[in-house]
Amino acid sequence: MNAAEAIVQCLKSEDISHVFCVPGESYLPILDALFSEKTIQLISARHEGGAAFMAEGYAKASGKVGVVMATRAVGATNAAIGIHTAKQDSTPMVVLLGQVARTFRGREGFQEVDVEAFFRPLAKWAIEIDDAKRLPELLTRAFRIAQTGRPGPVVVSLPEDVLHEQIDHVIFSKTIVPKPAPSQEDIQRIEQLLQSANRPVIIAGGGVIRSKATDVLRLFAEKWSLPVMASFRRHDVFPNDHPLYVGHLGLGTQRAVIETVEQADVVLAIGTRLSEVTTQDYRLLSTQQLIHIDIDYDVIGVTYSPHIGIVSDAKEALKRLLTIKLQQTWTAWTKKRREVYDQVSSLPSIKRNINESVIDTLQRLLPPESIITNDAGNFASWLHSFFQFQQHTYIGPTSGAMGYGLPAAIGAKLAHPHRSVVSLSGDGGFMMTMQELETAVRYKIPIISIVFNNQMYGTIRMYQELRYPKRVIGTDLSDISFAHMAHSLGADGVRVETEKQFLHAFTSALQNNKPTVIEVMTDPHVLSPFLTVEQARGGKQ
Repeated sequence: MNAAEAIVQCLKSEDISHVFCVPGESYLPILDALFSEKTIQLISARHEGGAAFMAEGYAKASGKVGVVMATRAVGATNAAIGIHTAKQDSTPMVVLLGQVARTFRGREGFQEVDVEAFFRPLAKWAIEIDDAKRLPELLTRAFRIAQTGRPGPVVVSLPEDVLHEQIDHVIFSKTIVPKPAPSQEDIQRIEQLLQSANRPVIIAGGGVIRSKATDVLRLFAEKWSLPVMASFRRHDVFPNDHPLYVGHLGLGTQRAVIETVEQADVVLAIGTRLSEVTTQDYRLLSTQQLIHIDIDYDVIGVTYSPHIGIVSDAKEALKRLLTIKLQQTWTAWTKKRREVYDQVSSLPSIKRNINESVIDTLQRLLPPESIITNDAGNFASWLHSFFQFQQHTYIGPTSGAMGYGLPAAIGAKLAHPHRSVVSLSGDGGFMMTMQELETAVRYKIPIISIVFNNQMYGTIRMYQELRYPKRVIGTDLSDISFAHMAHSLGADGVRVETEKQFLHAFTSALQNNKPTVIEVMTDPHVLSPFLTVEQARGGKQ
């Protein structure tokens, strides 16, 4: 077989069923090899950034490795935003990039860039394969690195001439991800520290979701009435309507929710790197005793020095923690923290704006197994503040990447074709990747895109008004009809201005099995659920 055919055989061995790309001349042999492989569906996107977001969203939803392909420098650099998102979100992804022929390297050939040097800071690993005979070894290693330890994106650069070379037939084997477990001594130390606690709290992150440990986490929390918080944009790590769930540590988190961590005396952080956002600019966890469990040795101790630091798969750790014995003294405190969360996360009976009506409608009408994706933007603060997520129902970028929601929804829908998938975007973020709506139409992928249109970059406007009142520059946007644009791309589209109109549009979208855009016209003076332009200018929050 040639090297390109060997790549496809490796994809098959890793149980890859979808590959995302924008086709490129530099890797035509791989496309040709995929033509003959009926078990892998190629999804050809409109932009490499969109293709990378699709692969990242697909990986999150499916639990598999996301695979994306792009051509030399110009395509590769377009894909960089999705690679960065996968790195910050700990998402397993393999990125196959075309490269100029080896004889042209170092001459600034057409579309040449040093791929390894460019992507080394963005990826978990970057490698250029300049010897076809080493391709099986290095590509297998790429899939192993992407999935083991803290998962992440691996970039593989493939010089065009290498892809044509013949190599011996290779039998690939699927990567088996190791699951390290804590020792009995580690478990006893955790037991002793939790036994000394009066106000313990669990902060659960993406590692719990990735290791399929959400049910075990719930059992552990229920056994000892331990309150659980979700790290940034990992809302679905624990059922939000559960009496032990006490909030999400994200952007704009209500002060009352943050106080739960501040009042805690022992924090059990599982599968989270305790990021800047989760720790509220690294200001939390200054006085608490910290137990930090993570799959990656390099994560533990980076932000905070833990009292107990353990390298372990989240599920293996939680299974062993089910065996500990505690004399709980915190039941009343846990109940109080849940009451506080209920107070700040409940929508008012009379909706103050259409944003609240949208979230209320989603909560009432979405089937329980539905998946929600979202962009970055102020519109998301309504979703994050008020929507009650169930396990495995949310996909969002901890990188804060705009343009993520729609393509990630396409990837999620391909992973779970029988589940409803809804993306939420602002008009700014949606415009960055809305061309991928045509991709959804072409492949008949029926996702629902809700676009909150306030004709501005709302998050930046909020900070402008807070820091430089009335000195607005660069954040105004045009009045564009996204509903009309959706129709021109072959999708359904509707513009709504009232709760009743949205209810009708969303009900229809759930039933019509077709890509749909619902454009929600929102009040530009309402910057967040808790802040208007006038309040921002007056310094009131």
